[in-house]
Amino acid sequence: MKLGALVVSLCVALLIGTSWAVAQTQGKPEEAAQKSAETWLALADAGKYDATWDEASSFFKSAVSKDQWVAAIKPIRSAMGAVQARKLASATFTKTLPGAPDGEYVVIKYDTSFEKKASSIETVTVTLDKDGKWRVAGYYIK
Repeated sequence: MKLGALVVSLCVALLIGTSWAVAQTQGKPEEAAQKSAETWLALADAGKYDATWDEASSFFKSAVSKDQWVAAIKPIRSAMGAVQARKLASATFTKTLPGAPDGEYVVIKYDTSFEKKASSIETVTVTLDKDGKWRVAGYYIK
């Protein structure tokens, strides 16, 4: 009986250790979401607006068609000119957002300087999508 209890204890310890190791390698949701946001922003910076829609979350795609998205973002980003500098201002994890279903979200704000607008705030909302990847669910420039 003592051997059985020892085996169970070792298995439990192994499971706890494995869970902890997996959690450590996954990092904070803010970090993973930020990487996704920056990849997405690089596409927008390069004028690849079709690709930004392709890489967006299912929620984003259900809200706006590719043609609508490109027609909306292209003139706005073109009017701003090239990005001169972008600095992370904040990244906040939440499970609720107004007008969106409950889920896992990170709202990321960047202080951004564009060629024709020296001071602006880009807000990128990233969500953990159905496929398990962090994807952009919203984008706003102020």
